[in-house]
Amino acid sequence: MITAKVGKAAPDFGAPAYKEGAFTSVQLSDYVKKGWTLLCFYPGDFTYV
Repeated sequence: MITAKVGKAAPDFGAPAYKEGAFTSVQLSDYVKKGWTLLCFYPGDFTYV
């Protein structure tokens, strides 16, 4: 299991995504090397939280 730690770089991971009209897979490392990166996670719309 990958564990994130406060104050440390986020571990690289891949995830499914919907991007530019199609489903694809994205890697965190593809975005981090371009500069500042902000990660936001939220439960799916219309789910009971």
